[in-house]
Amino acid sequence: MAVQIDAVVEGKRVITKKPELLAPAGNLEKLKVAVHYGADAVFIGGKEFGLRSNADNFTFEEMAEGVQFANKYGARIYVTTNIFAHNENMDGLEDYLMGLERAGVSGIIVADPLIIETCRRVAPNLEVHLSTQQSLSNWKAVQFWKEEGLERVVLARETGAEEMREMKEKVDIEIEAFIHGAMCIAYSGRCVLSNHMTARDSNRGGCCQSCRWDYDLFKVEDGKTETALFDEQDDPFAMSPKDLNLIQSIPQMIELGIDSLKIEGRMKSIHYIATVVSVYRKVIDAYCADPENFIIQKEWLDELDKCANRDTAPAFFEGVPGVDEQMFGVHGKKTKFDFAGLVLNYDEETSIVTLQQRNYFKPGEEVEFFGPEIKNFTQKIDKIWDEDGNELDAARHPLQIVKFKVDQPLFSYNMMRKGI
Repeated sequence: MAVQIDAVVEGKRVITKKPELLAPAGNLEKLKVAVHYGADAVFIGGKEFGLRSNADNFTFEEMAEGVQFANKYGARIYVTTNIFAHNENMDGLEDYLMGLERAGVSGIIVADPLIIETCRRVAPNLEVHLSTQQSLSNWKAVQFWKEEGLERVVLARETGAEEMREMKEKVDIEIEAFIHGAMCIAYSGRCVLSNHMTARDSNRGGCCQSCRWDYDLFKVEDGKTETALFDEQDDPFAMSPKDLNLIQSIPQMIELGIDSLKIEGRMKSIHYIATVVSVYRKVIDAYCADPENFIIQKEWLDELDKCANRDTAPAFFEGVPGVDEQMFGVHGKKTKFDFAGLVLNYDEETSIVTLQQRNYFKPGEEVEFFGPEIKNFTQKIDKIWDEDGNELDAARHPLQIVKFKVDQPLFSYNMMRKGI
């Protein structure tokens, strides 16, 4: 099913059916940042039945507050209930699903047929989206879940562009695909390394990310002889893939008719979420406004690098990844920037910003401000004061409220970063 181009404005082609930009949020603050920076929808986890047990996750009360906030922006909230349930995981499922419906969320992301069937019965107002945990990568499987009554399927990260095209042509169902974030070394979450090495079940929220550990390689012969396949000076071996980055492929995904473009990372910081969401928002909006003259801007690519802590690659979208898409023996680059502060208020008369400190900074340092209402700009910090007006030699305390002069206007939820 191709995208419907249904408008011509001043003689140029315009895409009016934009794909949904779907962002992650591990807590209420991240949800609000994601929506504020341009997400059309946010996926979160509750206290049960999800796959990120180490995230803060949401109570029903926090979900309701998040839904209320999102509604102001016309955004939607989905909740991950994507564990593969064992017998001991079934208690309380009905009450939990009914609680999600009462909280006002739009739908759930689910892998287990038990949860799908239970949701239909006890919380019929919730949309049901099939989780990527089902490793969906062919159109016949998409057709199966369409016939089961699901509104949307989330594709396996291993799905390529031509496979997506065939799915959209043959099945009338919403398709959600990942565009940015971590990749699993196993087939879309089918890994059991964590289970084997630490008894933490990766399919019930306990993955310890064994693929990112350092390993020494040996060759075993005759079941007993070990030959080292490394020298002492070699980098340690890891089997992790590079993170996914499909910014260059967004135009093609829009033309394919992909309904939802998904960013991974509920454990990531608000700086990561704000940066990645804002960049993809710009790309989607710019392409849809003028697809014939669209060009990827270098500043967008540079901006993504400011929050990346691992190397990235396009993964399976353009073909089967090779060794260049893996991180064998290399842990990848670290970002050259630190998230330094969150803007709380700006006084236009005095040009004084009130900011919540998120990393150490001091007078004399050059910092960069960014946000959806402003164009990125840099400035050198002069004097810093605390809330009581006392001059400081540095903002060194976590979440400390500080004030200093900034020459250009700022807005709440704008952020400050600094080079490292």
